[in-house]
Amino acid sequence: MQTWEASMSDRGSEASYGRDLLELLAALPGERVLDLGCGTGDHVALLRSRRVAADGVDQSPSRIARAEEKYPDYPYFSVADARALNVEAYYDAVFSNAVLHWIPEPAAVVASVASALRPGGRFVAEFGGAGNVRTIVDAAQDVREEFGLPRAPVPWFYPTVGEYATVVEGAELEVRSAWLFDRPTVLDGTEGLANWLRMHAEFLLEGVDAEKFVGELEDRVRDRLWRNGAWWADYRRIRVVAVKG
Repeated sequence: MQTWEASMSDRGSEASYGRDLLELLAALPGERVLDLGCGTGDHVALLRSRRVAADGVDQSPSRIARAEEKYPDYPYFSVADARALNVEAYYDAVFSNAVLHWIPEPAAVVASVASALRPGGRFVAEFGGAGNVRTIVDAAQDVREEFGLPRAPVPWFYPTVGEYATVVEGAELEVRSAWLFDRPTVLDGTEGLANWLRMHAEFLLEGVDAEKFVGELEDRVRDRLWRNGAWWADYRRIRVVAVKG
């Protein structure tokens, strides 16, 4: 599972989009909810403010440390592997935002989620879906080839709705809804694309002169991803709501 520094995950965009997903979760006061891949803890804090008994887990110790620093009154954060959750009591819901595409073993993750849910508990998640950042990645791979380098192995899991529904149902969860949608996302500043690569896709920069590589990539995608004075990532997201029988 990919990890990155807490400072990189301590951003407003993922948290703000995640709030939309929280509305889909519709957690009630008193419910036990697990934020899987909680990052630096913003969603746990928001749920706790609504009297939801929320806990947060993340594989990155630095992110958990940052969550504990930001929310010292909330002793609800811990380091854990999404593929091997070990919970003391079942949850009413497991919630996950912008994390699951980093884990290449989706069946293990969903089985782990199912083991943490009570009967009737729900799994609500959003992450990168089929075609996510395809414009960026395809162009970057072409540039690598022109630089005399092999195409880089892609570490992400970007499923179709059908592929992911099959995984979820394989863990004996019932899919109530699942959909794939475009969500073009602005990248901050004129260096937005370069910063996105360094933050999320360093594998594309391996073995290259980063400045020359990014310049060539920007030239290739400018007509599709540059508008109104900013770079935009061609995000596509998948959302799923499932229930344990």
